[in-house]
Amino acid sequence: MNFFSTVAQKPDGIPIILCDEADWAAKKLNDSIENQNEIYKFQGKGFQVFTETDEQGNLARVYAGTEFETDDPRNWVILFAKLATELPDKVYFIENIPEGRLYDAMLGWGLAHYRFSEFKSDSADLEPNVLQVDKDAPVKAINDALKAVFKGRDLINTPANLLTTLTMAKVVEDLAKEHGAEFQLTKGADLLLEGFPAIYEVGKGSPSPAALLDLTWGKDTHPKVTLVGKGVVFDTGGNNLKPASGMRNMKKDMGGAAVAISLAQLIMDQELPVRLRLLVPTVENNPGWHGYRPGDIIKTRKGLSVEIENTDAEGRVILCDALALAVEEDPDLLIDFATLTGAARVALGEDLPACYAADNALMSELMEASEHVREPLWHMPIWEPYRKHLNSDVADMQNAANTPLAGSITASLYLWDFVKPYKNWIHIDMFGWRNTGMPGYPKGAASSALRAVFKFLENRYRD
Repeated sequence: MNFFSTVAQKPDGIPIILCDEADWAAKKLNDSIENQNEIYKFQGKGFQVFTETDEQGNLARVYAGTEFETDDPRNWVILFAKLATELPDKVYFIENIPEGRLYDAMLGWGLAHYRFSEFKSDSADLEPNVLQVDKDAPVKAINDALKAVFKGRDLINTPANLLTTLTMAKVVEDLAKEHGAEFQLTKGADLLLEGFPAIYEVGKGSPSPAALLDLTWGKDTHPKVTLVGKGVVFDTGGNNLKPASGMRNMKKDMGGAAVAISLAQLIMDQELPVRLRLLVPTVENNPGWHGYRPGDIIKTRKGLSVEIENTDAEGRVILCDALALAVEEDPDLLIDFATLTGAARVALGEDLPACYAADNALMSELMEASEHVREPLWHMPIWEPYRKHLNSDVADMQNAANTPLAGSITASLYLWDFVKPYKNWIHIDMFGWRNTGMPGYPKGAASSALRAVFKFLENRYRD
């Protein structure tokens, strides 16, 4: 879809005029506008919209309020998503965009056009509202980012009967073909032969074979960046079966893989000068006599033995083999994405992914990038004194803590055992979902942290 058109000179669309309460109070309005505003009660407050018509009843101008009551960094994004959603299908331009806000405006405008309606019989192609922007505006960068965000949302929204482990493999293989990347698939019993026993154990209860997807792209001379995404296409909880309410949305448990895949796409679309590796361990976590059980002791690629305390803590078990593989080649940077714990959501809600880093300088860079692109994240500690809660009497460790406290932190400590002593590691414990919607951020799938991490990578590696 074309959400933007570039103009070299004066735009000819309908103007969008931004104003706060002081700006609006200072405007000298004619009687016609005052009469129209009797309906809208526009005062310049945040997210207010007033559409002025001419004498023939045609839309002449749009006023948008910018006096926001909260400091949500996404306010400007949400405002322009609201405009793109509510305004009639026409061509618009921003008459007075403040410095530094064009990115927000374009992002919100584009995000507003996402729909997941493929399976609705009455769905129709959405005609986008078009925003005219200057010829120097970052149209390609925004469009590539939107394409990645939409891909992540589509993957998470797709139900598990259609997005199996092998379907996920096809998605990554097609992405590799599109960008001239290398792709390798290891599945089923071959995981044991290739040294990925933990991935195999978690997935052996499902007829959809466990797999490790491996994509590489870029020049060997560029810095190595490895992305790892948790790809649990559906999570019943295994033999520690979830209740119905906890299982309903578990098609989203591959959200980490969706974001990692979409981020890989964005890196390649933007030709970031890195040697990219994408690793996606993918399984369906099912109960049954083939499924792994509480009390089982399993091997891992790193050689550590793991006692299974809870089969519903499966994501960290498949990730540990992929992370161990990743650090074997000592990349310049390693980032994993996972819908790992409910504890992170209890602590931080749906807006804030929990982020962990072995190096605080890396985390500072990531936080700066997240602020720049208005995608908030939250720094959490890798608090090693809590590692004792993962001790096992019969194995090197267990996969779930022996305390209900600090669940996201103890999960990060489990992963840390398979990464250390390597240091350039970031772990993102994300939700990948919104229970409530707002303009630009609809209910359902969320490509959490994608744009923030890309900006972080761009700051670090772009010449």
